[in-house]
Amino acid sequence: MSRRTFVVAGGAAVAAVGSGVAATAFADDRAAGTPSSASGAETCYRLTSETTEGPYYIDADKIRQDITEDEEGIPLTLALTVIDAETCRPVRNAAVDIWHCSALGVYSGYESMSNGGGGTPPTGEPPTGTPTGEPPTGGPGGPGGGGGGHAEPTDDERYLRGTWRTDRHGRVTFRTVFPGWYEGRCVHIHVKVHVDGTWTDAGYEGGHTCHTGQLFFAEKAVLASAEVAPYSTNTTTRTTLDEDGIYPDNGHVGGLLYLAYDRKHIARGVRARLTMGVTPAETHETTDSPPPAQPSVSPSEA
Repeated sequence: MSRRTFVVAGGAAVAAVGSGVAATAFADDRAAGTPSSASGAETCYRLTSETTEGPYYIDADKIRQDITEDEEGIPLTLALTVIDAETCRPVRNAAVDIWHCSALGVYSGYESMSNGGGGTPPTGEPPTGTPTGEPPTGGPGGPGGGGGGHAEPTDDERYLRGTWRTDRHGRVTFRTVFPGWYEGRCVHIHVKVHVDGTWTDAGYEGGHTCHTGQLFFAEKAVLASAEVAPYSTNTTTRTTLDEDGIYPDNGHVGGLLYLAYDRKHIARGVRARLTMGVTPAETHETTDSPPPAQPSVSPSEA
């Protein structure tokens, strides 16, 4: 977890919050792996924590930036920058995968295995049990974002999943909705970074996975989202960030996103951003168990 120095070139910083969304106060970016200046100031990056893949990953079959489809929820723009933690250079032409549950806690491709809390789940049975901070053993209320081996998809739905290419600055942007929650896990987004493959008309082929992780949301934003429909109809007991058994508890290095939104009108949309330090020469498909907690690095309440 050594710090690396990166000289920020003009225009290489992650884009600031666009018009129409009032920004909350951001913490000092330098400790979190995000450029604090675009004028040549030196900043540092840390290797972003690897976490478990979970069983509900579907390999890069939707090459798109807008992964929303017809899903309801608070609009979310996710801007990621991928940096080589060894050379401190942007990772260009990488394939970045993201996937997450719906506002009601359901994963596409696995609807029959989901225990979303918006009324009657696809199984016809209401969610049961009390979250303990450790992932349970069944459905996405457990290994859907936690441990366990890969599960074969049960349906052809692919909403809230997508893959896109990083540009010459290592940046990639997705449009989606703010994730909801389900039994046993805090609100999160899964992410993978693939390198050394080939982009073709059919998509991305070959290469290897150099990073597998999860992105997390500060409690203030999650509590605000819970007041907005359809999140407000989710009857599942929510696991907080502190209670979650996967979040490594090390702030932005562990995947805690910087967020910007109007605190009084979060339904208008949220912008999230993070710079991820990866090691392109290594392979990180997943972890078998959650990583141990690491020292906190300037956590941000966004």
